[in-house]
Amino acid sequence: MGKNDYVFRYRVRNWPEYNRALIRRGSLTLWVDEQAIGCWQDVGSGGRSGRPRIYADTAIECALLVKAAFHLSLRATQGFLESVMKLMTIGLPVPNYSTVSRRQAGITVSLGLDPSTRPRHVVIDSTGLKVYGAGGWHIRKHRSGRRRVWRKLHIGVNASTKEIVAVELTTSRIHDGLQLPGVLANVPGQIAQVSADRAYDTERCHEAILNRGAVVTVPPRKTARASHGCDPPPWRIVRDRVLRQIKKDDRYEWRQSSGATRQSLAENAVSRFKAILGPTLAARGFENQKVEAAIKCQVLNRMAGLGLPRSERILQS
Repeated sequence: MGKNDYVFRYRVRNWPEYNRALIRRGSLTLWVDEQAIGCWQDVGSGGRSGRPRIYADTAIECALLVKAAFHLSLRATQGFLESVMKLMTIGLPVPNYSTVSRRQAGITVSLGLDPSTRPRHVVIDSTGLKVYGAGGWHIRKHRSGRRRVWRKLHIGVNASTKEIVAVELTTSRIHDGLQLPGVLANVPGQIAQVSADRAYDTERCHEAILNRGAVVTVPPRKTARASHGCDPPPWRIVRDRVLRQIKKDDRYEWRQSSGATRQSLAENAVSRFKAILGPTLAARGFENQKVEAAIKCQVLNRMAGLGLPRSERILQS
């Protein structure tokens, strides 16, 4: 029986814990915690001239987290937080929806990563997010309309914890390979290995990974050929080694032994992003869109921190 004759099924082995984690995602105390309330108001001018700010960046970030987690508009978020403060009997002012929109581009979003200092195995992928414009049904029916605008989300995922460790948002015309060095630059700490698909099989990507001292796990393109020079650069030496191994064994065997199959974890993260938070961005300004994408990645990390399913593959012939 060949390897293609098997049928695999997956069974969740920690369903009780995962079920409790799913329930906790709707808890208000997860998104509006005591730390956020304690840093709600701006206590200093920060060297700025003019009227002092009322709200700290934490208040703006908290509003954006609630907006993303519960799929609210900016106006609905304001009303939601006002009711929360009233029910909690906390005499704190709630930022106006226009204030949140105006200050969104100026905040720095932390992804809330695991403080572990162990070297990470980072898997990278990208996906498209809709912004605004006429929908597909409108264009098909009326054969006209404003062209829908897209943004490309580039993410790096920790293979062991499933958390998003780096995020970049670009226009739709940016090639994946051009953005990988920027994504790796945002990954804190040491990187042990980087996995990605064939779109990242470029000199620029290989060199960026090797400069971080990581193992390159990028499948060569089908048209890839070994170098014939006398003194090839380091990235070609690494790539030639992979080509020889694939020629000796098999591409499938190389993917299994090298850990290239872990790249599917980034695809899973993209699927979770769109299934839980939606495939669109609500903000109109590009800087606001960057912050919105980072906020949504922080939301996914918080949910992942509560618990993820532990699946076990079951083989059926």
